[in-house]
Amino acid sequence: MTTAAPVPEAPPGCPFNAEFLPPNMRKHVDPAAPVPLRMMAAKGLVPLNPSDMLGVLYMLTFDTEQAVRDTAPKTAAGLPDRILGSGLRDEGVQAPVLGWFLGLLRGKDVYAEMLVLNPTTPDEAVADVARDCSPKVAEIIGQNQLRLLRHENIIRNLCVNAQVGGALIDSVCDFAVRSGLMLADVPQMQAARVRLFGPQAVAAPPDPGPTAEEVMQEFKEEDKAETEAPMEEGKRMTLTQRILKMSISEKIKLATLGNKEARSALIRDSNKLVCTAVIRSPRITDGEVLLSAGNKAANDEVLRVIYGNREWTKNLKIKLALVKNPKVPLTVVMKFLNSLRDTELKDLSRDRNVPQGVQSFAKKLLEKKTAPKKEGG
Repeated sequence: MTTAAPVPEAPPGCPFNAEFLPPNMRKHVDPAAPVPLRMMAAKGLVPLNPSDMLGVLYMLTFDTEQAVRDTAPKTAAGLPDRILGSGLRDEGVQAPVLGWFLGLLRGKDVYAEMLVLNPTTPDEAVADVARDCSPKVAEIIGQNQLRLLRHENIIRNLCVNAQVGGALIDSVCDFAVRSGLMLADVPQMQAARVRLFGPQAVAAPPDPGPTAEEVMQEFKEEDKAETEAPMEEGKRMTLTQRILKMSISEKIKLATLGNKEARSALIRDSNKLVCTAVIRSPRITDGEVLLSAGNKAANDEVLRVIYGNREWTKNLKIKLALVKNPKVPLTVVMKFLNSLRDTELKDLSRDRNVPQGVQSFAKKLLEKKTAPKKEGG
């Protein structure tokens, strides 16, 4: 029995290793490999798919060899459109890679647009670009309501960007104020509050309700005992009531940074932005994703995020839960059915809890796959 070759260590300071690469390509970022091998990759001379190429060039900016570190960014900035156009749109690319490319290509609108539209690109990188981006890129940033509420500096930086028109700033600030965001240090936000609620709103701002920090602190004590015993029903109800009183912006912060108990309450929120923030939380577990994938009452956007995530759909349980969920579009289900084994198709074709269209398609697919075997027999 052969064992898989170990994944080489990441260069010092790099936030991830070469596990994303095909095994035969990992030597090109291995700090222990000969410098010419790493330099080949830094020059873009290694045959890689676009997404892997971006990851490799980012990793090589941490290389121990100065010449390799200097070459990688030059290659990255000059990559052809066919590579950048594909790689920068890929939600499966590591977040630090996309953030680095946004900093590198911030002056090229066509690529900056792709990156700010990619939900995996870090909010911090988008906030940094918001300070001096073009009106066109600012418009795209301003339309991403989840980012605006999840990372306050995006609004702060849009407001100081001299290229951004007043209409966009007013629209962004009005939305933020309606969502319960209070940025006392941003004059445009104060102006929006007056515009929406009258002059008295500044002197006597409304009660924002519990903050994400306060609720997380209450959860913290329960976190310690989470593995020992479930939360008492009374405490759970109290926290659920507290969450109901939160503003949308605070719910989004809690959805992003809170614990499993908070996420399980917020995933059912009627506001699409809140439940989307839950499913995009960096802390979400495969178990929680599985529950949402099989939930027939799940928000359509939550399901879209799940079936659009390559890592999650590699998990057979999640894939089957999506296939059985009547809210998942049939075109998506058909793609998943084509990747299932005969035994799984057989089970689906007989499962009365599966939508009729899915059941029929699974049956036809199974017949098509097994027919040649029968003829050959």
